[in-house]
Amino acid sequence: MRNIDIQSIKQRFGIIGNSPLLNHAIQVAAQVAPTEMTVLITGESGSGKESFSKIIHQLSPRKHGQFIAINCGAIPEGTIDSELFGHEKGSFTGASETRKGYFEVTDGGTIFLDEIGEMPLGTQARLLRVLENGEFIKVGSSKVQKTDVRVVAATNVNLMNAVEKGKFREDLYYRLNTVPITVPSLRERGDDIYLLFRKFAADFSEKYKVKPITLTPDAIQVLISYRFPGNIRQLKNIVEQISVLEYNREIDAQKLKHYLPGEQGSSLPALFNKETSTDQPFSERDILYKVLFDMRRDVSELKKLVFDIMTHQPNDQDLIKEHGHLFDNIETVNGRTTFQQQEHKHADNFYLPVKQAQMQDYEDQKVEDISHETEEESLSLEDKEKELILKALKKHNNKRKYAAQDLGISERTLYRKLKQYDIED
Repeated sequence: MRNIDIQSIKQRFGIIGNSPLLNHAIQVAAQVAPTEMTVLITGESGSGKESFSKIIHQLSPRKHGQFIAINCGAIPEGTIDSELFGHEKGSFTGASETRKGYFEVTDGGTIFLDEIGEMPLGTQARLLRVLENGEFIKVGSSKVQKTDVRVVAATNVNLMNAVEKGKFREDLYYRLNTVPITVPSLRERGDDIYLLFRKFAADFSEKYKVKPITLTPDAIQVLISYRFPGNIRQLKNIVEQISVLEYNREIDAQKLKHYLPGEQGSSLPALFNKETSTDQPFSERDILYKVLFDMRRDVSELKKLVFDIMTHQPNDQDLIKEHGHLFDNIETVNGRTTFQQQEHKHADNFYLPVKQAQMQDYEDQKVEDISHETEEESLSLEDKEKELILKALKKHNNKRKYAAQDLGISERTLYRKLKQYDIED
């Protein structure tokens, strides 16, 4: 295996960082570059996937050929076939002349297909034919043409999930995924975040003719611990904002937090699923409340069990006296243990990993202990959801916008829920 100088590749392509995950991705790209293998680059949006496509092209025998980068998600479905494969004159409305597509223009070069998961299924079939046979047909033509193009694809979504949902062809997925390269997100790169910050600060200092911004030690820690959902692109935008807007060129932690979206929010753990939308019947909030109610029921059952054991053991009467406050809502009637319904007066006893608005909703429910003499209260998620919606509407004087914000759902979802539960506001 040939020796790969990763540092020289970083310098040549302007890549900043020393993360092991980054170095591994660069090494794989350099190893596969001299071959004709199809490459699939995966990584979050803004993580720098296009840089790896350029590495593959420039280190390949095709480096003197043309390189074209195409964002499949930015081309309308009705014109993407024409853009990629060309069209004949008169093949559709507006086709006033014959046009060459990217696969014809880039013959002998490399095409980088970014956001490949957004490509329509019909276009996927055409692409598969190019990858397998090097053949394509222009829109409105019946003539088969040949092309010699290397395809490098990239995606920020899980293509295997898209295959299972019928949104992406399985045969194309395996054809593209000959050699996978995973570009790490910025949050996975540790100290690289600060290195990139300094690089961007120097760039914008030169661009705007100002002194470069610097960070205090506590601000550096805030920067490195931030998750950066927008990755390198987001970091670059933040540095540019600070470079232009701040007169004081030394930025402390408090000032930096003003430029980090969501930094003021809670960092407590929460249930999250990218595939879940607010339009689905069971949200994270539904699941959380069900867990809470189940926990309350289990604790009540446990209290009853312990009380029964202690009351039937004469030697344990001292324990009852010592820990009697745990059983204030329990009494024995005709030899049977029951729970008296009791309102919690101190909401401070509850500490839940939910945002403040959800905490208030939970406290306002005045949770009562379960009575074993009466029918167990309903644990229906729909009933609880309806109850929360009514509380939110009442709290905000039937203003849907603010009620939806309090509930953590969109206004459109709230409107659908109002229809579902026949609630008039």
